[in-house]
Amino acid sequence: MPHIDDPQTQRANLNFIKASMKEPLLTRDHEFDLARRWREHEDEAALHELVRAYTRLVISTASRFRNYGLPMGDLVQEGNVGLMQAAARFEPERDVRFSTYAAWWIRSAMQDFILRNWSIVRTGTTAAQKALFFNLRRLRAKIQDASASQMSVEGRQWVADQLRVNTTDVEAMEMRMAASDQSLNAPITEASEDNWQDFLADERPSPEDVVTGMRDGASRSRWLAEAIGELSPREQTIIRQRRLTDEGATLEELGQQLGVSKERVRQLEHRALQKLRASISKRVDSPRELLLEA
Repeated sequence: MPHIDDPQTQRANLNFIKASMKEPLLTRDHEFDLARRWREHEDEAALHELVRAYTRLVISTASRFRNYGLPMGDLVQEGNVGLMQAAARFEPERDVRFSTYAAWWIRSAMQDFILRNWSIVRTGTTAAQKALFFNLRRLRAKIQDASASQMSVEGRQWVADQLRVNTTDVEAMEMRMAASDQSLNAPITEASEDNWQDFLADERPSPEDVVTGMRDGASRSRWLAEAIGELSPREQTIIRQRRLTDEGATLEELGQQLGVSKERVRQLEHRALQKLRASISKRVDSPRELLLEA
């Protein structure tokens, strides 16, 4: 659904557009002088004059994208961001007019904004997909009657050739642009009291499953604690530091801590795991659910 500005915003946008169009045009030399002053001396006055002079370029570009259903004011704001980026990156010594350079940044900023906000479903942002999104309507209008719902196979192939993309990409984009976002709170029909969201399956665990899982988890924790309590102090240290921490201690570290060799730590760990399996087997059917295999 198109976004609509409120009357106050529309008036503010109109005043901004009028003021921008009154800004004087810059000569080539003055334009380069302003760009150099900003780049080399961070002269903010020069930056402001440069940007104000080319805000008309932002407005002109925004008017070309207004049919995508987004507020004119938002498009202008995004275009101003692109204009500021152009001013920050412009290199006068390349002998290219700032307007030519800025036009690319302005258009790119607006296109990215449209792709982000045109639909809640993300549209591709690769160069080929952007070209397809912004040129499909224009190319389609050249080859078919506007009343036709879909392009022919030959038409899709022609568009694909023009934009150097696959026909499957053209078909997918055509379907995507023909669809519209719908709220899940919307009724299925005008006469129905049921909303679309009423028919969505809830794949989360049921309250009964959650309670059962919490109870089983508590029981497993208790069984494991009881089994570990049957180990010797040295075996408990090895199991806790090797198996019950996110970053388990190495055999060498535990050997230094306990005053034994790495091989002895490995033997103690192996024996402790056997004791744990035997103890837990008396309480659960599958001890592997509680123990990390060596």
